[in-house]
Amino acid sequence: MKAVLCRELAGPAALVLEDLPDPLPGPGEVVIRMRAAALNFFDTLITEGRYQFKPELPFSPAGEISGEIEALGAGVTGLARGDRVIAYVKWGGAREKVVIAADRVIPMPVGLGFVEASTLMVTYGTTMHAYVDRADLKPGETVAVLGASGGVGQAAVEIAKAFGARVIACAAGDDKLAFCRSIGADEVVDYDAEDLKLRLKELTGGRGVDVVYDAVGDRYSEPAVRALAWRGRLLVVGFAAGEIPKIPLNLLLLKGCDLRGVFFGEAVEREPAAFRANMIRLMEWVVAGRIRPHIHAMVPLAETAQAIGEIAARRVKGKMVVVT
Repeated sequence: MKAVLCRELAGPAALVLEDLPDPLPGPGEVVIRMRAAALNFFDTLITEGRYQFKPELPFSPAGEISGEIEALGAGVTGLARGDRVIAYVKWGGAREKVVIAADRVIPMPVGLGFVEASTLMVTYGTTMHAYVDRADLKPGETVAVLGASGGVGQAAVEIAKAFGARVIACAAGDDKLAFCRSIGADEVVDYDAEDLKLRLKELTGGRGVDVVYDAVGDRYSEPAVRALAWRGRLLVVGFAAGEIPKIPLNLLLLKGCDLRGVFFGEAVEREPAAFRANMIRLMEWVVAGRIRPHIHAMVPLAETAQAIGEIAARRVKGKMVVVT
């Protein structure tokens, strides 16, 4: 089989395409014939040794895949060759065949394509975990999404709308705000040109927002906390803007509000049943047309390095997907 390998931590440009022996499943494992592998921003970091997970060299990038089961190891039940499945693999997805524990694969519903399915586990999965398991988001609540035009931001807008929430998308620049409106945002705020706290207050009639989805951090987090409603929740998803903010704790006291951490990768390990339930729900929403993943481009396995390079250069809107 062919595989894209990271043999040195020198970024995506150093990735190489090589031939490897076909893998065999061990007890309790399956081999998935990869049909689509979605790429994410963390693939730029993991190939430089700057991500929270540091796999042994050599390894393949790509943490979410879809495909067909090609072989089953001893003791595997409930699955069969040819079954269409998805799997969150953390890394190792950019290869034609992937070995994984059978209890980590999730069957795909009829009507869902491989490309769309491969994009759902990281950005959409993170957001489902954030809204369902951490925020307890309810229909009719107001959600402010920081960094709404990015990968997780787009998912945060779409899923909040699917839950029946009112969404205020926050980003910088007219083109990004227009994109946010095109995916369903009810209101938009340019947080580099407007006072974030004041605008969120104005757009909620002074009440404040119920939930802030914060994948940005830096100077944007504190004004967002100040714009929370009574018993509001700020979801700490990431720090794409750079600095990790320091929040005055008196704000939590005065608002009776919460800061809630969202660590998707750890949640998958600790709460696999919740992850599976969230993914089944997401896939059903895609088939029903309630969620529509935005695909920036599809590329062959041989162009994985260039695709990750495009993500690193911030030239990608939506998902880059490797297909075989």
